[in-house]
Amino acid sequence: MRMLWRRCTNACKLMSDLKTLAENMSCKQTKAKYTIEALLYKPLDRVTKTTLVLHDLLKHTPEEHLDYPLLQEALRISSSFLSVVNEEVPNKKSTVTLSKGKVRQLVKDGFLVDFSNGNRSFRHIFLFTDLILCAKLKQGKHPHYRFDWYLPVSGLTVRCGQECNIPSCYQLRMKDLKQKIFLLRRNIQQEKRGSKILAMRTCDRAKKKLLEYESWMLTHSPTIPLELHSRYGKNHTLLLSSLYELYEWKDCIEKLTGESFEKISVDLLKLTSSCVKLRSVHHPPSSSFTEENTDKGLCGTLSVMVHSATEYQKPANTYISLELDSFGYFENRGQTRVLMDVSEPIWEEEFSLEVDGAHYLRLLCVQQQETGESLTEDKILGRTQVELEANFIQNKWRRMAVTLNEIQVSVSLKYSAHGLQPPGSSCTDQSEVFGVLLGITAEREGVLVPNLVRYCVEEIDRRGLEEVGIYRISGIATEIQALRTAFNTNLQDAISRLKTVDVNAVSGTLKLYFRELPEPLIPPEFFQPLARGLEVADKEKKECSMIDLLQEIPDANRNTFLFLVQHLKRVSEKKDVNKMTIHNLATVFGPSLLRPPKDSQSDAVDISQEVVVQVQVVFYYLQSNNLPAPQTRRKTYTESEET
Repeated sequence: MRMLWRRCTNACKLMSDLKTLAENMSCKQTKAKYTIEALLYKPLDRVTKTTLVLHDLLKHTPEEHLDYPLLQEALRISSSFLSVVNEEVPNKKSTVTLSKGKVRQLVKDGFLVDFSNGNRSFRHIFLFTDLILCAKLKQGKHPHYRFDWYLPVSGLTVRCGQECNIPSCYQLRMKDLKQKIFLLRRNIQQEKRGSKILAMRTCDRAKKKLLEYESWMLTHSPTIPLELHSRYGKNHTLLLSSLYELYEWKDCIEKLTGESFEKISVDLLKLTSSCVKLRSVHHPPSSSFTEENTDKGLCGTLSVMVHSATEYQKPANTYISLELDSFGYFENRGQTRVLMDVSEPIWEEEFSLEVDGAHYLRLLCVQQQETGESLTEDKILGRTQVELEANFIQNKWRRMAVTLNEIQVSVSLKYSAHGLQPPGSSCTDQSEVFGVLLGITAEREGVLVPNLVRYCVEEIDRRGLEEVGIYRISGIATEIQALRTAFNTNLQDAISRLKTVDVNAVSGTLKLYFRELPEPLIPPEFFQPLARGLEVADKEKKECSMIDLLQEIPDANRNTFLFLVQHLKRVSEKKDVNKMTIHNLATVFGPSLLRPPKDSQSDAVDISQEVVVQVQVVFYYLQSNNLPAPQTRRKTYTESEET
């Protein structure tokens, strides 16, 4: 006992001497005094600084240099060391003991979009053991974070919101930026092989431009909301582009909400400052271009065949969603049709996907659930991530069984490597129908009424004529977007989906198509003549004028309009059941089918008069019994007829 007491006394004296020594130590240059804690932290701080220096040195060292592999290995070793230290020994500045004796630790972080008051902001989100911190990364010579907001995890409710739509103007800009980003990446790779000094300057300018374009893309492309509701009345919404990541965040937060930490001390200044060092360890990407992944990943065509699934606990309305990454960023690239009330679904659907820098394929098994309001919501039954190995799937089909929680899904993969064309220049994009002039679509399909219009109308005629509020009640946004994607990429897939989705989603897709036409179905130059035709008092002259004007409209537009009018008449015949009169239908379709010229100065009308004309024109044609019959397909000619 006496010996133990003596050892304790000596240890205390030694610690006291070390503390005194540390406080008396000074640096000749700065005259700064050190505490024992600061001295113990200095080796770790030196490793952190060395890691940053190695990262910058590797960035400016050509790959063919002899020291390049050695620098790579040194960076790997130092980064691995810091990762272990971060997991086992949390940063002292952000270390806080919580109410249950645990220490605040970083659980998950990443760059997400903070959606507030209709505005999008690209932010770094940190999920700690007890709170969620939102901060803005300020780039520059000395990167730092600016605090935005935080929410305690205790009592936090997490909910997946309704997917939002991207405005058509943003969609056009995204297509343009995707082409520019593709060309910038390719130019950077080519410049690296040229003159070293010149290439370095050119690459730096290209990288700066690339960061600018991607910042806009990453801010405006996510559409899937994750809603955070605090019991203290503070609510925030985060937007993600990947359903897989959405549920990763949701699961992590819900696991922490069960801990119920109380009386948390939050030093926001220290906590935000500590995020800089956390970033130096975790390196969550804020740009798709990094020195490590420039020449890696699959580049070409990835074919995915989804066969079937088993081990369902009970029959469900289910489909499989596919997500692929491009240089680390994931987005939805396709989904199978929804199979209704099945326990062993069989899809046998093939997807041909262009990939650029892809490393992983994510599979999600999703169930559509009926709610009390006859709406559907998605529930994730299982999800998994498959690493793409080019050597294993190169030019040959490889079948595999993957596990999504308890569900077994059978898929086959095949990869064909080839040089990619800029987005928008491939034949896949040329087959898009949304946002394309109707005449171009009809000419390409060899018809007078586009396939989308014909198939949607046929499906609504089959099961929607007696649907209450058809064309007035909006469909599920996710179903409409899925149909939109399908019609833009694979007509057969779109036809299959039409038969399984809610009929209001079909009508919503048809309305969306007409709304997104670059030029309305009835060309703008006919707006004023039609308005004057409505004012003719004599019925016979009025009818002749209105039909003559209709005959002057281009063939594809005229026949599509007549085809739609016939369909809407069939809808109005069931008005006692569906509650949709001719006037109701004219009100719904008028603003989409007819618009005045944008730059017209003469004969201008105010907005109220404009709407009246739009509705009255469609209303007149719906009442008319003397309209010509529409033709859906172009006339084919024999040699003699052509002569």
